[in-house]
Amino acid sequence: MTGQVLPEKVRKGDPKRDRGNRTGFSTGANSAAAAAAATLGLVHGRVPDFVDCVLPNTQRVRFTITDGWSDGQRARAVSIKDAGDDPDATNGAHLTVDVERLPGAAGQIILRGGPGVGIVTKPGLGLEVGGPAINPVPRKNIGDNVRAAGGPILDAGDGIAVTISVPGGEVMATKTLNARLGILGGISILGTTGIVRPYSTAAFRASVVQAVDVAANQGQTRVVFTTGGRTEKCAMRSFPELDEACFVQMGDFVKAAFQTAVKQHMRHIIVGAMVGKLTKIAQGLSVTHAWREEVDRELIASAAAEVGAPPDLVDEIRAAETARFAAERLAELDLAVAFHRALAERAIRSLRQRYPGPHRLTVLACNFEGVPIVTVEEHDLV
Repeated sequence: MTGQVLPEKVRKGDPKRDRGNRTGFSTGANSAAAAAAATLGLVHGRVPDFVDCVLPNTQRVRFTITDGWSDGQRARAVSIKDAGDDPDATNGAHLTVDVERLPGAAGQIILRGGPGVGIVTKPGLGLEVGGPAINPVPRKNIGDNVRAAGGPILDAGDGIAVTISVPGGEVMATKTLNARLGILGGISILGTTGIVRPYSTAAFRASVVQAVDVAANQGQTRVVFTTGGRTEKCAMRSFPELDEACFVQMGDFVKAAFQTAVKQHMRHIIVGAMVGKLTKIAQGLSVTHAWREEVDRELIASAAAEVGAPPDLVDEIRAAETARFAAERLAELDLAVAFHRALAERAIRSLRQRYPGPHRLTVLACNFEGVPIVTVEEHDLV
């Protein structure tokens, strides 16, 4: 589950962006703060304008609270998410919590999802199917903060119902991978520490792992890893017989994707990629993002030479900034299929060495329009 959107691509030759480093807070942290404030409103008859909330990492943070009210039996509080400098789809979300006193409920705290919070529709996420998409760590953290704020109510033998909603959460969710994971109708309440670190991409990585888990829990034995939207569409056209759950956008997270697939005993792993990511996979990189490591020009040049590119072109490819240069120049010589096959073979050998197991490997090379170029099966390698 993720509220994280994929970072923008960085083009070679462009100056690296000046990325901020201001941290922010997770949807879980904001939910816990609003829940604590609303509970204090039940206890004291007035919702405070600020509340101190203990995060899952044990840090105590003061949050601003808005739109609070209480009538003695019910209360509401809102905490507005600030994701810091992270490009988060849920930045600015109004995490809204309604609490209600439950007479005679013997100290129970009941957590519910309201409008804008997704509903879990598939197994494999560690959450109850049909229940709200509130992850275990924030679920516990919300309960702990409500328990601390609502002591007088709970000690009196009553309980507290806590309902989290997110106005506009349905629209925010369209910018995440929730629907693919079977989380429908809203965003997820996330956060293992409560802190959001800029460009950590931890949420996206977690969504890759969860997507494979969901596929495995549905009984799928094949998974198709793609590096983005175009390669996924290419793969879906190439393997129409596979269920949608089999297709997982791994983005840059090769290691996380493959380790999870091996752990889940996937029998057939397919990778769809364009020339740049395909080269980085062949290099054996665990993470293929442009910020991590440059493309191996020597590897590209050797593949070009292997398929018959003229020596002067091989030299140009070796000096070029991008893998795309090689792909485009070799396409002009009708060597696109041979070149991508050579890269795919190198990628398969690298993946087999790094992620051993009984699974079968297939690599699908796509062009920049998301059209298949060549599919290479591991058993066809010499």
